[in-house]
Amino acid sequence: MAILVATPRSATALSALPSAAHELIAAARRSLAEAIVASTAADRYAAAHLAALRAAAAVLATRGRVQRKSRSRVRSVWQVLPEVAGEFAEWSDFFAAGARKRTLAQAGVPCVTSREADDLVREVETFVERVTASLGVTHQSMLPTGS
Repeated sequence: MAILVATPRSATALSALPSAAHELIAAARRSLAEAIVASTAADRYAAAHLAALRAAAAVLATRGRVQRKSRSRVRSVWQVLPEVAGEFAEWSDFFAAGARKRTLAQAGVPCVTSREADDLVREVETFVERVTASLGVTHQSMLPTGS
């Protein structure tokens, strides 16, 4: 079984990102764009949470390495991220707490208010911005600006 092992790198060592990291950042941005235009709170919440997962996976693709270990249990992105990138530990806790709600929302269970969804979209925008900055990737805000 393949697992991700924490191997923190300095920001200067991240200049050449793996293609998987670039693809995951692009996917995170697409999911965030979908969240912004989604018509229901459940869809906004689920798409935003997926964007956060993809951004976190980009960090793991860049800073983690895969190592084979026998009898290892599978751990979530939110469990591994703080080991690989300690600066995202609070974000990991925040998004891990919302994972069950995302699953319920995707299953059609009415568990997300419009405000919760909108708040999550804003938090994910900030998270993606911080992830891209940590990876040295240019970030452009996807949220509409007030006039």
